[in-house]
Amino acid sequence: MTTGITYSRLRSRLHLALTLNAFIITAEFAGGFLLDSMGLMSDAGHNLIDQGALFLALYAHLLTTRPASETRTFGYHRAGVIAAFLNSFVLLLTALGIALVGMKRLLHPVPVDGVWVMAIAALSFVANLSIALLLQHGAKDDLNIRSAFWHMLGDAWVSLGVVISGGAILLTGWTILDPLVSLLVVGAIVRGAWPLFKESMEVLLESTPPGISASHVAATIEAIPGVENVHDLHIWAVEPRLVMLTCHVIAKGDDTALTNTLLHTIRTRVAAEFGIRHVTIQMGTGCCEPDAVHCDLSKLADRHEDAEAVHAHH
Repeated sequence: MTTGITYSRLRSRLHLALTLNAFIITAEFAGGFLLDSMGLMSDAGHNLIDQGALFLALYAHLLTTRPASETRTFGYHRAGVIAAFLNSFVLLLTALGIALVGMKRLLHPVPVDGVWVMAIAALSFVANLSIALLLQHGAKDDLNIRSAFWHMLGDAWVSLGVVISGGAILLTGWTILDPLVSLLVVGAIVRGAWPLFKESMEVLLESTPPGISASHVAATIEAIPGVENVHDLHIWAVEPRLVMLTCHVIAKGDDTALTNTLLHTIRTRVAAEFGIRHVTIQMGTGCCEPDAVHCDLSKLADRHEDAEAVHAHH
């Protein structure tokens, strides 16, 4: 659940954002085509991709409200992460396309009407900034909404750049400024899309969440009195706000050492030090798979060091 804003309110804001963005796209495409402005058309293309991003954000947002089922025991929490991944990936491809067309226009500039470019881009700036502000609160805790927020905020600043270039063209007649602004669009897209692409990909790969060290977690648990060893440790995020941990804990002594008190202490320590509250712990007095290399973090570390030594030798 998103903190401080209800799902219904956020859904309404996404609907409004879709409507405003559709208006921006229509105005910029028409203006860019009539005025032969690469800056306007590239910004319209960027907005068109963001319209798809907003549709994905809304659809994923609706999915995440669905409860868990027999076939999807985690519910639909990953829907937002998948949407963020697709949005950022398509944006990076868009940046490549705009860069190629912009470079072509740099070599073969065309005349552009600066007044109309300024007027249409100024309208786009106001609308994009309004959409970003609508999504700002929901973006604090939701990767999916944050991807849409950064898209729209980036669009706002890009549109402002087009306004400035239109003014410069009007004053100087330097039409080469129009494709130069389209290259600034590329920079804005990459800056916003790459961190989202990387973060969403890490979640989908079930990597250990940033700021959490698996070996540190293991050492913390092993430091608890009564714990002999921790292995088969896995830490991942279903989505950034839902971090999961599973592990096998070997207790010192016989079966009488397997107490609820020890289990409670481990869970409390992990929650307090790492903020992980979804914890599944298998407790025992002996390792059920002593030869399984993937279960033991120390064996994994040793294997990694051996591989690096062999690589350095060759």
